[in-house]
Amino acid sequence: MTTKELVARVTDGTAYQQSQVATILRKTLDTIKRELANGGQVQIMGFGTFEVKERNARTGINPRTGEVIQLPAHKTPIFRAGKSLKEAVNI
Repeated sequence: MTTKELVARVTDGTAYQQSQVATILRKTLDTIKRELANGGQVQIMGFGTFEVKERNARTGINPRTGEVIQLPAHKTPIFRAGKSLKEAVNI
């Protein structure tokens, strides 16, 4: 599903216009992004938790060349699904 399709589905059955829903979605995602960039986490009850995980530096292998390379330490965003989301997916 694309962002445009998501906006259209959310708009169905509401009194909001697609432009309003698109603005709300964009603002929501920007807020989550800013919170993660500041080292925080965002927990949406019944859905899941967005957080940042720190990865240690490590040695890797370039799959094309077989060359050994050093991968630097970095932070990466992760999402942990909540119980009700997991249950909805496993129906």
